[in-house]
Amino acid sequence: MTDPERIPVIIGVGQVNDRPEDPDQGLDSLGLMVAALKLAGEDAGVSLADLDSLAIVDQISFHHLGKLCEPLAAAIGANPAINYQSAAPHGDTPVRLLNEAANRIGSGEVKLAAIVGAEALRTAAGRAAKAASGEDKSYNAVRQVATRREPNYAQKHGLAAPVDVYPLYENATRAAWGQSLEEAQAESAEIWSRFSQVAAANDGAWIRKPVSPADMLRVDERNRPIAFPYSKLMVANSSVNQGAGFIVASLAEARRRGIAEDRLIYVGMGAAAKEPPSILARDRYDGSVSMETSITRTLALNAMTVDDFDCVELYSCFPCVPKMARRILGWPWDRPVSLFGGLTFGGGPIANYMSHAVVSMVQKLRSEGRYGFLFANGGFATDNHCIVLGNAPIAAASFPQDFDYQAEAEEKRGTVPELVEDYAGPATIESYTVFYGRDGAPKAGVVVARTPGGERTLAHVDVSDAAMLAFLTDGTREPVGTAGQIVALDEGYGWRAT
Repeated sequence: MTDPERIPVIIGVGQVNDRPEDPDQGLDSLGLMVAALKLAGEDAGVSLADLDSLAIVDQISFHHLGKLCEPLAAAIGANPAINYQSAAPHGDTPVRLLNEAANRIGSGEVKLAAIVGAEALRTAAGRAAKAASGEDKSYNAVRQVATRREPNYAQKHGLAAPVDVYPLYENATRAAWGQSLEEAQAESAEIWSRFSQVAAANDGAWIRKPVSPADMLRVDERNRPIAFPYSKLMVANSSVNQGAGFIVASLAEARRRGIAEDRLIYVGMGAAAKEPPSILARDRYDGSVSMETSITRTLALNAMTVDDFDCVELYSCFPCVPKMARRILGWPWDRPVSLFGGLTFGGGPIANYMSHAVVSMVQKLRSEGRYGFLFANGGFATDNHCIVLGNAPIAAASFPQDFDYQAEAEEKRGTVPELVEDYAGPATIESYTVFYGRDGAPKAGVVVARTPGGERTLAHVDVSDAAMLAFLTDGTREPVGTAGQIVALDEGYGWRAT
């Protein structure tokens, strides 16, 4: 594609950290979006009033505000012909909206598009605490969103929020890769320690204090266990006030506006694929065909290999995600997998993390390197979308493109086991986790099991059984793949080791 009217480039980026001493006085999500977009406009040297398109990443912290399309446009003095908000807050959304903007530019539909998102969970928590007259109330918007409806089968076993589900992938992949618990935790700690180092050098990051691998692994009152094998420092930090946005233009429009060539970041082609929405309708937990498809297809579409990239951002809500993605991509172990600092240290503004990653990658590529790879993940390891950025034209890129590669992912998918909700008898552990309370004590656990006939079922773990708890968590023996019994209880079914 050589027509500059149809070549998408990122021309401006902006991000905001808002952390007043009194959280109650912080900006809301709309205010953060306005601030981030104004910075992006200043970075590009363009007026936001000229936007043809405005796309918003859905947010949860001030969900009562409803759709923010019109209020945001009014606040920045814009009247874009295309103005919309994503249907739901998923971690892949910023990359998808970038791909959609590139498609609109490639089709000649728009010349100047903005993508923005923000979360103000720190402000929301402060106001909730004030409304509760100072009571120490737990504020977990993510879990509240996940459990609005009548609990389903998985939720009744404790699998309700992302932090409950991702350990299933962590424990299954550890077993599949032949790692001991110690080896797998050491890999997670090393990756997360590097995140902390990246964040410490990034003005846009939320926590700017390096943490050593040893401190990542040390479980104490400041790093309490959450869901085995994850502790607090290994999970996404959503208690932030962060906003980020970026502006995409056609190459011709950027040149007409006099933007210097060394400020332009070219957008490559992207690929997306999903896992089934139900976590119990997945074919496996030791990998993801949709993740594999989105990564490998993006490489092929851009006619690139891993050796072409100077930097990557591999989504990092929980360790299993970048660990899987790094192996699929073939990214070297000794190179950072984030430019922003990961969702623990950079900050985890729910669905908008990848907007901050785009900002960081644009800033990086303006100063050094040539090409970067973005991998986004959302939901319960559900949504995957990758795209390439570069400070030079990407020869294979051509827009508009169809980035949906779901059919290809489905061709690779293995047989999904039948789900049996009422089962007692012999079974084998497919994956598992143990949940902990705020005091660090185990409060519940769940085993995903396979019957002799190959069906999938769930069983509760009796955490008062010290021997059972040790078997699942001490690393002496790998629980995945071991046999046991599911027994009928007064409430549901329980797991018994044999």
